Amino acid sequence: MKEFIAKYKHAWVMLYVLIYLPWFFFLEKNVVRYDIVHVELDDYIPFCEYFVIPYFLWFAYVVVAVLYFFFTNKDDYYRLCSFLFIGMTLSLAICTVWPNGHDLRPTELTRDNIFMDMVRGLWKTDTPTNVFPSIHVYNSIGVHIAVRNSEALKNRRGIRTVSFILMVSICLATVFLKQHSVVDGLGAIAMSLFMYRMVYHPEHALNREKLKEQLS
Repeated sequence: MKEFIAKYKHAWVMLYVLIYLPWFFFLEKNVVRYDIVHVELDDYIPFCEYFVIPYFLWFAYVVVAVLYFFFTNKDDYYRLCSFLFIGMTLSLAICTVWPNGHDLRPTELTRDNIFMDMVRGLWKTDTPTNVFPSIHVYNSIGVHIAVRNSEALKNRRGIRTVSFILMVSICLATVFLKQHSVVDGLGAIAMSLFMYRMVYHPEHALNREKLKEQLS
């Protein structure tokens, strides 16, 4: 048991969920007055319930990636968690100081199929608030960046291709399901570019090594 704990002590990073989840649900329950995020381009994007599949696959995409790097490469694990958790914190901070939401969801869902039922269930539990920037988009980009930067996966073209397709599908799902405005996605892309430079850019390699020594 001692050897197991010593080998996987980097699991402590996952305690971040004890910060994120209470903060997230507090905002979900208490934000009732907010600024609407909406641009003209949103009105040209049709609602498509089939995108609920990649939207829900986001959960597996993120969890599987974190677990893979947790068990295979501590450095990649720390970089991915840093990317995800710092961005998620920034997103919650933005929504705290600037309550935001959208008005994009159709007032009536006229079609009747299993995908529409999944969308109805999603909308019952997920309010149209705290949308900027999109965590779905941001985390999907973060996972794919981790896959692309993994030394162990550099020759696994199939995995990298599937990761890219899933990332793009999830990002598209956020707007085709009317879960997010285009602005939310663009905000997430901008934040991911910033975090990529901070976490993965070569000029920060020395800082990453120092961080790794401090956390190990």
